[in-house]
Amino acid sequence: MQVTYWAEHAWLGTHVEPGVAIEVTGGRITAVRTNVPAPPPGATTLRGLTLPGLANAHSHAFHRALRGRTQVGSGTFWTWRDVMYGVADRLTPDSYFALARATYAEMALAGITCVGEFHYLHHGPGGTPYADPNAMGEALIAAAAEAGIRITLLDTAYLSSGFGQPPNHHQARFSDGTADAWAERAAALKPAGHARIGAAVHSVRAVPADQLTTVADWAKEREAPLHVHLSEQTAENDACLAAHGRTPTRLLADHGVLGPRTSAVHATHLTDEDIALLGGAASTICMCPTTERDLADGIGPAVALQRAGSPLSLGSDSHAVIDLLEEARAMELDERLRSRTRGHWTAAALLRAATEDGHASLGWADAGRIEQGALADLTTVALDSVRTAGPAPRHGAETAVFAATGADIRHTVVGGRHVVRDGVHQLVPDVPRELADSIAALSG
Repeated sequence: MQVTYWAEHAWLGTHVEPGVAIEVTGGRITAVRTNVPAPPPGATTLRGLTLPGLANAHSHAFHRALRGRTQVGSGTFWTWRDVMYGVADRLTPDSYFALARATYAEMALAGITCVGEFHYLHHGPGGTPYADPNAMGEALIAAAAEAGIRITLLDTAYLSSGFGQPPNHHQARFSDGTADAWAERAAALKPAGHARIGAAVHSVRAVPADQLTTVADWAKEREAPLHVHLSEQTAENDACLAAHGRTPTRLLADHGVLGPRTSAVHATHLTDEDIALLGGAASTICMCPTTERDLADGIGPAVALQRAGSPLSLGSDSHAVIDLLEEARAMELDERLRSRTRGHWTAAALLRAATEDGHASLGWADAGRIEQGALADLTTVALDSVRTAGPAPRHGAETAVFAATGADIRHTVVGGRHVVRDGVHQLVPDVPRELADSIAALSG
């Protein structure tokens, strides 16, 4: 398929250009022409500011069913987790497909063209495997295809409830018993045109230390992404120190988990040595500010981590909202609150975290840029909404990051295919209804 898109304005990594023609063949950008004052004959117009497609580097699709429920009252991360278990207990491959399809369609409406799905809900109730041991993961891959976005399924090893403790009755669905059994099951997952397979260590409390290397080696042999929840809670750090006499970051480093294909999610409560270990390994840090503040986790040392050598990516995690522009701005604004100074990242740097570096962390190094040879994944932000009207287009990057929301996404293109056109999803006719129906089916 050959198609030309004409972007009224386009962010080309460092600056905004007016009048950009983007030629696409076979799902990839074959040419980018600037100084094109009007749409070429037959071109599809993208009115607004066109960016590379956004990468949501950390998602738990079933958490979308928790929105509005876990915000009631107070509580802690651990009480939130109990509510989450209740939803997980009721999911089947069919109901998970329905919820994930609607959730991924919501992501497309918010300009997200690729999701990293941190997937640990593997088995049936009580931990009994389905006839197809990967039925749940394959449901997620199929859901992404129908929603029109790319997915990296980060198949997650989750083997214990805490250091030296077996899985509880909720977690039985998550566990394969051993890392070797996890590796055998995960090896049967197959990539597709829109899907790549990666690995994840749920956390140092959920994978025994002597089995961490098995997961790391599985990812290394396949040159696949490897993600891990890291130091989201001080309680995890304290328990790790008590069990192993070292921090979670040091434990991961000692077992070969860190490296340039590794992404540490949250990384909220770190020591100076932790920061140096992560940066020295060039491990990406995935910040999820809306979840981290929703759960009162804290503000991670993103500035120090990036200075130490860690690229940054962004995720919507528990989906309190699905809005990568909000995640980008929140990273800067949270740091301003903590430091009482402004200007830690430029808008361009924040967009890089939401696009190129997020895609790289998910194993899509050929996405996240508007340039020849890259995957033709684009998103267009309206510059004439009540939030974005006013600033000159040359300030479009700043407007997108610091004023726009997911509601301002006008177009989403994935592999050259127009998935969202003028704010309407072209593949999922009624996204709000599908969300409502799939969530209602899980109510208990």
